[in-house]
Amino acid sequence: MHPLLEKLRGGDSRSMGLVNEVARQVLRAPALLGELFRGMLSSDPIIRMRAADAAQKVTAERPELLQRYKKRLLYEIASIDQQEVRWHVAQMIPRLELTPQERALAVKILITYLALKSKIVRTFALQALASLAANDPALRRKVLAIVRDVAKNGSPAMQARGRKLLAQLRGVVGTGPPQGK
Repeated sequence: MHPLLEKLRGGDSRSMGLVNEVARQVLRAPALLGELFRGMLSSDPIIRMRAADAAQKVTAERPELLQRYKKRLLYEIASIDQQEVRWHVAQMIPRLELTPQERALAVKILITYLALKSKIVRTFALQALASLAANDPALRRKVLAIVRDVAKNGSPAMQARGRKLLAQLRGVVGTGPPQGK
């Protein structure tokens, strides 16, 4: 196991461990980002979770680094059945430059995430869909319908997030008031 991933081992899932230190190390040596992607595919759920967290933090600062790992993120990591990985995947997807086919896959992944039990995964998926829709008029119509439904029928926290996202999406192109109001 790579020494970078060794730093992410052990402890319990409620602890971040050395995630911030690892993220700083990868920002100083971006070639190490590949190790975080290997870590997200680890058999150890603690390493997967922390590697995803570190990768998300690195790519929040340097989104261009993520492009090289686009296929791995969309085709391998996005399907990992671990909520901590999924919420970081949802945060990273909008940072990608996507072809129309990749965008369709990303939307499918995020819509699948909306049906999951984890509220944090659903929240990040909804945010990611809104981010993708901001620059895609065809997708915006579909996402507006999803966000309107969440703003009306979701949990109180999801309703609040839905209202915020509706306001943002309306501000993009003046799409009008939510239906049913």
